[in-house]
Amino acid sequence: MADKILDLNRSLKLISGSNILNLERRHSTDSSKKLCHFLQFQLEQLTAQSAIAWAQIIYIDPLSGARRQVVAAETPLPFSPDLLSELRSETWLVEFPPTFSLLQIVGERLENTVVYFCPYGYQQQQCQYLLIVAKDILSLSWQQYIQQTAVLVSEYLERHLESLQQQHQIQILEQIIQRVGHQLRQPLSLIGLYAETLYRSLTRGSLQDRAAIIRETTQDLDRNLTELIYCSDSETLRFTLQDLQGLIVESLQGFQAWIAEKQLQVRYPDISVVLSLDRLQMKQVFDNLLSNAIHFSPIGSTIAIDWQVFHSEVLISIADEGTGLSPADLQYLFTPFYSCRPGGTGLGLAIAQKVVLAHQGNLWAKNLPVKGAEFSLILPRFLTST
Repeated sequence: MADKILDLNRSLKLISGSNILNLERRHSTDSSKKLCHFLQFQLEQLTAQSAIAWAQIIYIDPLSGARRQVVAAETPLPFSPDLLSELRSETWLVEFPPTFSLLQIVGERLENTVVYFCPYGYQQQQCQYLLIVAKDILSLSWQQYIQQTAVLVSEYLERHLESLQQQHQIQILEQIIQRVGHQLRQPLSLIGLYAETLYRSLTRGSLQDRAAIIRETTQDLDRNLTELIYCSDSETLRFTLQDLQGLIVESLQGFQAWIAEKQLQVRYPDISVVLSLDRLQMKQVFDNLLSNAIHFSPIGSTIAIDWQVFHSEVLISIADEGTGLSPADLQYLFTPFYSCRPGGTGLGLAIAQKVVLAHQGNLWAKNLPVKGAEFSLILPRFLTST
């Protein structure tokens, strides 16, 4: 067993080292393309305005390290290429003005050209900004329009970074579960084999009953491990049409003894809705969310499950009447190995989020106004395997 632990530690170090770089490269191209398309669209919106002749955005893509990137409008340059080179040399950028302030660039070679820049962020002492060439001095309303665009670009870059971090965490989580799962398989199989042998060698009585409990518990662990490994693999989604109500009821049945012990009331709509999803993986999501709701529910309280059907999406919520989520919970809730449950591994919600994202949905949590917490997920109604 000590050898197994050493192997596991070596595996975790390997995952947290060079393998992380490979995981990041896998999604870098698509993420960078989406970012460029968004920025190009913002430039198109700017240059479509009558007051703006040309624009460009200087930004730092997290995937490129600290190197700044440039996206320029596809409209003709309203000045000479030499002047553009001078602007890009940033000799005029001698200080770091406040973000989202719109400033006019003044210079001898700019006598007949109106140029503004609007910084929207600083990273490693490098300025990220919008560069705007106007047809004339801009009015206050046009200046506010550019500042609003800068805010939008800044917010998108923040979401872009959060998305990359989330993908990074999910990929590491998948690697860890796959490695740990397969390494636990062998000792678990040995325990099951010895438990079966022991059970068969004993006559009926308390010792055989105990051997039977070991055998059945090992089988349950092996089954749960199989499901965990399966749900950590984004490539194995198998979409079929499933009744949401039936899936919720099936998850609740597994917790009936616990629900009865805590004298809980569980409410859910008497409405059937068919979704295209991976049944096993999505059941893992509901099992995790319901387990948390039951755990944090006071004795005699109510768990409210609800869903609303839209044209192409379904919004599902699971709310309890517990103490709610702390600020740290809300910040780190879906981070692998962070848990607000004593003895929890922190993998359940991380896997749940991974599964929902793989279904092209979204999962989030919030505190309710009076008491308790609510987990919500939105899923598309119909998907097909890729």
